[in-house]
Amino acid sequence: MELKGIYVPLITPFDADGSVALGALEKLSLEVLDAGAAGLVALGTTGEPAALTAEERDAVVDVAAAVCAERGAQLIVGASGGDTRAVGEALAALGARVPQAAALVTTPAFVRAGEAGTVAHFRALAAASPLPLIVYHIPYRTGQQLSTAALLELAAIDGVVGVKYATGGLDQSGVELLAAAPADFAVLTGEDAFLAPMLAIGAAGGILASAHLATGRFVELCEAWRAGDVERARALGHRLTGLALSAFTAPNPTVTKGVLHAQGRIPTPDVRLPLLPAGEAEIAAALALASGLDQ
Repeated sequence: MELKGIYVPLITPFDADGSVALGALEKLSLEVLDAGAAGLVALGTTGEPAALTAEERDAVVDVAAAVCAERGAQLIVGASGGDTRAVGEALAALGARVPQAAALVTTPAFVRAGEAGTVAHFRALAAASPLPLIVYHIPYRTGQQLSTAALLELAAIDGVVGVKYATGGLDQSGVELLAAAPADFAVLTGEDAFLAPMLAIGAAGGILASAHLATGRFVELCEAWRAGDVERARALGHRLTGLALSAFTAPNPTVTKGVLHAQGRIPTPDVRLPLLPAGEAEIAAALALASGLDQ
């Protein structure tokens, strides 16, 4: 499996009655793929999966899978948990439901299993999983830091095809990982504002919530770095960094939803508790930056 380019971690749109707006989700999925995204991520953090029922989660996956099949794009589905056995059962069920997908699996959250335990967790999952695994390394949410050595251990596991690297920025471990990772192991940044520097030193792409708002421009940035057009890449990267920072001025995905609603692309900007909607000023600022990228 070759993972490269921009993957959009889908928001979950809601209708005015609070139900999941599946029609809007399908339309949004088609829009971002038609704008050049390499694939979709269903049930990532941006999709508020913890606030969805099991039936709603299944419906979201079904919509994303159908759109990816229609457009020939890669589907990635989020999976998480602190119990290896339970995550393994979820992966088995997911493989039966969407056999062409990859699974984005967080390091075990809250339990702080240590590096050896985390590697053992992924080794056990990969041995039994019907789907290829992408490690979701986001220590400020999971509480589990991983050294470069541990990340390289994960990269060497058969069935682990990449990492969503989201440590809050571009750090030493990220640089070391990109220098030493196997050629068939994809490093995808999960830090929207750091896409440009990560691409500059060899990242394969990114899984980026703010890419909802300017998908084609994020794709253009990837292509510019790949083509070695440094001048174009640097200028566009600066502009997209501003948008990415603006999209996270309130808890994700509240600003992104507010902008998508203002653009008429989803029926409401609503989120489910414990999230609260972003403020008008935050949405207006991000909307202005997104609109400016069209010029």
